[in-house]
Amino acid sequence: MSTEWIGTAITWGIPAIVILYGVSIYNRLINLKNRFKNAFSQIDVQLQYRHDLIPNMVETAKGYLKHERETLEAVVEARNVALRAQKKASSDPADASAIKQLGVAEGALNGALANFFALQENYPDLKANQTMMELMETLQSTENKVAFARQAFNDSVMTFQTYKESFPNNILASIFNFKDAQLFEIEDPKTKEAPKISFS
Repeated sequence: MSTEWIGTAITWGIPAIVILYGVSIYNRLINLKNRFKNAFSQIDVQLQYRHDLIPNMVETAKGYLKHERETLEAVVEARNVALRAQKKASSDPADASAIKQLGVAEGALNGALANFFALQENYPDLKANQTMMELMETLQSTENKVAFARQAFNDSVMTFQTYKESFPNNILASIFNFKDAQLFEIEDPKTKEAPKISFS
């Protein structure tokens, strides 16, 4: 084997290996990005179902809560804001700011619903209404599904971020402008409240 052949093999071989390695990193980044986008689509379906339930709940409650218009309007407005945020996020789950806005909007909707449910406690007839009970049960089931889908999405985002930020992947991610993905975190209004302690 001549030194000239070895020199040629090194000259062409090393760049070829580097290029193949780079292609492998790029393809893995694309794969992981598509996984978290797919995981978001599962959240999207459940959120849409949740948002569709809320007008039915408000309509059912209207007859009972005639003097509580403000609370009902707050729920409807929060739902509409969350719906707009959901549509924006579902158009591009890789848009970190859209996912963050969705988390804020869903947190505000949770707060409005918490006020609605607290108010409902004062109206036993509404609480006992069969339609309302079914809607609340369906809403609770949907919220559980959202929580599971959110966990799967956040796991996919974490896998993508870890891979993207590792060396030398971060160099290629920067060259091809792979942006950071955002975890989907819903702020729970209950966590902001101080715990109530009673000794009675």
